[in-house]
Amino acid sequence: MKLQQLRVSQFRQFREPLSIDGFGAGINLICGPNESGKSTLVRAIRAAFFERHSSGTLGDLRPWGDSGAAPEVELVFTHAGKQWQLSKRFLQRKRCDLTVEGERFSGDEAEDKLAAMLGFTVATRGASKAEHWGIPGLLWIEQGMGQELGEAVTHAGDHLKSVLGASLGEMTSSDGDEITRQVRSRLEELLTGGGKPRGDYKASIERLAALGSDLRELDQRIISYRQQVDRLGELRQQQASDEAERPWQTLRAQQQEAEQKQAEVTLLADQQQREMQELEQNRNSRQMVLDQLRAHDEQSEDLQQRQSKAQQLLGQLERLSAQHAELAATRDTALAAYQQAREQERKAHQLARRQTLEREQQQLLRQQQQYQTSVAQARQLQSDLLEQQQRLAAIRVDDTQFARLEALQTQLRELNIRQQSIATRLRFELLPDQQMSVGGELVNCTGESLLLQETWIEIAGVGQLTITPGGQDLGELVRQIERGQEQLQALLDELQVVSLDAAREQLELGRTLNTAILTNRRLQAGHAPEGIDALTQQLTVGKTRLSELEQELHGLPTLAEEQLPPINIAEQALEQAAGRLQQAEKATGEHNETLIKLRQNVASADEECRLLQARLDDPQRRQQQLQLNDSLLALRADQTRLEQLTQERAARIANARPDILEQDIQRYSASAAQLEQTFNQRREELIALQARLQSEGADGLEENRAKLAAELESESRRHQQLESRANALNLLHGLLSEKRQQLTRQLQAPLQKHLDHYLQLLFPQARLEVDENLLPGRLIRHGQEADEFDALSFGSREQMGLISRLAYADLLREVGRPTLIILDDALVHSDQPRLEQMKRILFDAAQRHQVLLFSCHPDKWRDMGVPAREMEGLKVTATGS
Repeated sequence: MKLQQLRVSQFRQFREPLSIDGFGAGINLICGPNESGKSTLVRAIRAAFFERHSSGTLGDLRPWGDSGAAPEVELVFTHAGKQWQLSKRFLQRKRCDLTVEGERFSGDEAEDKLAAMLGFTVATRGASKAEHWGIPGLLWIEQGMGQELGEAVTHAGDHLKSVLGASLGEMTSSDGDEITRQVRSRLEELLTGGGKPRGDYKASIERLAALGSDLRELDQRIISYRQQVDRLGELRQQQASDEAERPWQTLRAQQQEAEQKQAEVTLLADQQQREMQELEQNRNSRQMVLDQLRAHDEQSEDLQQRQSKAQQLLGQLERLSAQHAELAATRDTALAAYQQAREQERKAHQLARRQTLEREQQQLLRQQQQYQTSVAQARQLQSDLLEQQQRLAAIRVDDTQFARLEALQTQLRELNIRQQSIATRLRFELLPDQQMSVGGELVNCTGESLLLQETWIEIAGVGQLTITPGGQDLGELVRQIERGQEQLQALLDELQVVSLDAAREQLELGRTLNTAILTNRRLQAGHAPEGIDALTQQLTVGKTRLSELEQELHGLPTLAEEQLPPINIAEQALEQAAGRLQQAEKATGEHNETLIKLRQNVASADEECRLLQARLDDPQRRQQQLQLNDSLLALRADQTRLEQLTQERAARIANARPDILEQDIQRYSASAAQLEQTFNQRREELIALQARLQSEGADGLEENRAKLAAELESESRRHQQLESRANALNLLHGLLSEKRQQLTRQLQAPLQKHLDHYLQLLFPQARLEVDENLLPGRLIRHGQEADEFDALSFGSREQMGLISRLAYADLLREVGRPTLIILDDALVHSDQPRLEQMKRILFDAAQRHQVLLFSCHPDKWRDMGVPAREMEGLKVTATGS
């Protein structure tokens, strides 16, 4: 049988007609991914042959959601030299038409003719099932069913046996089978089908086992009695020895001694813990003193840096003043502006802010004095916190407000500089005893005035001059200065300060108070982690010391910090200086602007140095530094003492080995309890053993054993007789069965020949046995390794299943039966070497049979010598047509 054309329409996912023709005589490879329709084509072929066209239970053939569809399948194939054409429509307008060389068959007649031709049975009702499929059910492998062979062979058995030309049923009616049945009947009286004893044979074995068990039990009782007598003597000797020595009392004394040592070590550990806490507090206090001393040193370094900068500014001012007489006004102004801008840029990059915290905390007392100091300091800290929080609440200057104030101050200073640089400069030299009035003010001798607005000059005996400044933006500049002064004064009034320096002092004071509050809170938590009341309950004295600490804490100074102009302002000034250098007409203004800026910076730097020097020269600050140095020396001495004490005590604790002491206590306690418990148990065992020996005795044990041994010997002889009879019958049955198997193998020789042909390509010198039902049995490899078919791996069973089906196909072909082979995703569980061998087998079979191979792995079959038909390509072709 060779399939030539397949056409499906309204069948599952193929709503539109799909036609495939040009099938080859050998392998036909159809590939596509999952859900592409391969299994649907296989289902269509099965439906065309197996399903009755009149069945109303085939709703699964419709496309999903299309209740009015009429699934249709058309097949064209050749068989026995004739052209066959089959057309079936299901569910709607049902029909079945079969044409064979011009001869037409329809309906049930056509379906019966197909069943007879292929070797299957048409279901009388409903959908077809596996038991109806016959030979096609054996040769058409469904997806995932390649390893399941038994059911398919059973359903095709009658057809295969008719091909063999001999019925295994004829063998069962021969005289040899009658003898076999009689032997089996006699054998079954003694053995089950699995070779296990039954009947008298089983009863004899059970009787023999029971007698043997009773004899062993009696022997064990005799041995046990003798052992118990020996045990009684040993127990009496051990009990007398323990009662005299009482070793558990000695162990309990050793336990008490170890517990006493452990208590001493525990006391040392408690002392060590307290000393370590005191040492930790000492280290924390020393670190705080070091931080305060470091802050003092940083203030001195800050003063030196500021003085150095002031000297540099003063030197620049002297150099610029000296150049004023030598250089032209334009070059002097440009050089001064450039120098000043460069200095401002360096100062902007060297912004320094110092935060200091000055606090004295004494840790001069020993452990009993530490609690008093903690109470006093905790209370003082609480008082300081309250005062500091009140002072902090009164301060209105923060970083944002100060930045606004400083920006307004800088802007106003820049406007003044611009005003002075662009104002009309009036120089005058009057003769002796001469004077004139400038803007209503009398001047004489020699001098200079800046004219910012229209001004009248009156000269006695001469008249009046009116001078109007020529700068176009001078008026706007004056208005900007006025607005800036108003904004600055409004902000000063809002912050309740009189100047930028006062605001800076308020800001620094706020920062210092914030730092002091945080520090005091941390110190208070360190001194009184559980609260002041808890410390007060421990020590109720120390009021005098509290007063002294409050006086010391109130003497802590506050430090201020400078913030330089932003870098963008300095860079802008540098660009302005470079621009003015190129404008010769503005040389005078640029030179004066630089001198004014430099003088202001020198004055500001001198004022800052003076204020910082005043703070450093404060006697209270010097006194505080001396006290901090004294505190540091005392803390270091106390730390050395505590470290030496803790090291010595730690050595004593380590030498005492508390872990070993704990183990000794456990060991002595457990040993004493165990010895005493053993003594009591031994005493109870003595009492119980004496009572048991008295109750049992040795009367009758030996006589009972002799009687039981005689019964065992008699039953052993009867068991040997039954065993010999069972072995003889089993041997005879085996010989008869082997003879029957020889006859069966003769009848199965054609099928075995084809199996061997394919199997040699996979396992050389291997053999796959076939049982009387034509099912694969044992696989024998290397002449001795034998595995039952069902015991093989999944992949091996799949391979053996395909080989068996190909052998069945060869057998059917020899007698002229159709042998179309359909493989739906077969051999998916084969490894690569096995798959290569199976390809050789399948290619060899394709020389004699037509094979439809459906696969979702086209790359695995590219070496089969045939092109792969892609499902997507077939669909596109169908749509185009």
